[in-house]
Amino acid sequence: MKSIYKKKDSKEKVIKLYDKQLSEMGISFEDIYVDTCFGKTHVIKTGNSKAKPLLLFHGGNATSAYNLILCRFLLKDFQVYAVDIIGHPGKSDEVCLSAHNYDYGKWASSVIESLGFNRMLCFGGSFGAGVLAKLMCYSPEKIERAILYIPSGIQNESALKSMNMAFPMILYWLTGKKSYIMKCILPMAMSEDDVDDTTYETVKCSIDNAKIKMSMPSNVRERDMKKCLAPTLVMAAENDCLFPAKLVIPRAQKIISNCITYLIQKRGHLHTLTEEEKEMMIEFLNE
Repeated sequence: MKSIYKKKDSKEKVIKLYDKQLSEMGISFEDIYVDTCFGKTHVIKTGNSKAKPLLLFHGGNATSAYNLILCRFLLKDFQVYAVDIIGHPGKSDEVCLSAHNYDYGKWASSVIESLGFNRMLCFGGSFGAGVLAKLMCYSPEKIERAILYIPSGIQNESALKSMNMAFPMILYWLTGKKSYIMKCILPMAMSEDDVDDTTYETVKCSIDNAKIKMSMPSNVRERDMKKCLAPTLVMAAENDCLFPAKLVIPRAQKIISNCITYLIQKRGHLHTLTEEEKEMMIEFLNE
């Protein structure tokens, strides 16, 4: 099996940042490893032990540690199971799945089974939302409620539109100049104010140490998604260069049987949620 990391010490560096980010959150958590149909998968169990279980999928080339920082607002109201997507940086096996079929859905279904649940509340952002969309198609009965946040897998923008991120990444690899990392990130944000230190640190660590996955989960088929009857909230950003609301929201309304959509106005793929938006998400999952 080929490693998803670049050098012998690359995984160690990723895990060092992973553990540092978790430690700095100052939360209590439990490390869980479950066996799935594709390999061993790491899950962080945290949040409110008396609340409903919520399965959390992180973005591409990132980790659950970083995702928990972004989704900290969910920890009070849910017992969160933050899963490291297999084949991505983190503590799960380095088994790479195809983004173009339903392998990610099969894997996610296996995670839920191995955790001992029949069905769960689910939340996925960006790449992770694409994984969740595949799960909704593969095992719709395992979804109690779902939030697809700035989602891939519904109606992705043309891959050509992301080339303005790939070019600065190549220049960084060639020159080592950190300024190119910011140029790589900025197409996803409206300004440098949307790129905090934690995001910059996480992106840099992945670019330095992991073999970056450029391919996003492919758009799911309408006939497959229609099988999922679970209440679903789709939140797409107006100025998202990867999964723009103008593409995502109309198709979501067409292919998802029980769907509410929300436009994140005047923001890009990287942004800050308002307190009202956070509360809306919590209330939706708790209905």
